Amino acid sequence: MRELQEELSELDTRIAAYDRRIREIFRTSEQCQRLGKIEGVGPVTATALVAAVGDRSCFKNGRQFAAWLGLVPKQRSSGGRARLFGISKRGDRYLRTLMIHGARAALSRANGKQDPRSLWLGKMRQRRHPNVAALALANKNARIVWAMLTGGAAYEPALSVKAA
Repeated sequence: MRELQEELSELDTRIAAYDRRIREIFRTSEQCQRLGKIEGVGPVTATALVAAVGDRSCFKNGRQFAAWLGLVPKQRSSGGRARLFGISKRGDRYLRTLMIHGARAALSRANGKQDPRSLWLGKMRQRRHPNVAALALANKNARIVWAMLTGGAAYEPALSVKAA
C-alpha cells in the first residue's frame, strides 16, 4: 500500500508541474490571453486550442472550424427540407469536451446577469434542454475563437449575440 501511495503522490506532483506549465504558457501567450476573456474558455482550453489549431487559414469560416471540433449538427437535407440531427462528434474529442464543459460552466454562471449574452443564454435555456443550450454556447464560442484567431481582434461580448 505504501508503494501505491508513493506512486500516487508522484503523479500528483507531476500533474501540479504540468498545471504550472500550462498556466505559464497561458500568461505568456497573447493569443491565449485574448481567448481567455471568453466566458467558458479558460487556460487549459485556450492553450489547447492555440496548440491544436495551428494554421487557421485552412478553415474558410467559423462554421468549418466548429465542424472540425464536432460541434455542429448532422445535416440530412433534401428537396428544400432541412433536417438536422445530433452533433456530428467528428474532430478532436478532447477539444470538443473542453469547449462543452466550459460552456456548461458559463451557462451555470449566467443566471441573474443582465448582459446581452446572459439574456440570450437565459432564453435558450427556457426553450431547450440544458445540454442543447450548452452545445449551442460551445458552438458560438468556437466561432468566436476562430474569428479572434484569424482577425487578431479582442473579444467583445456585445457583438457575440448580435447575430443570434
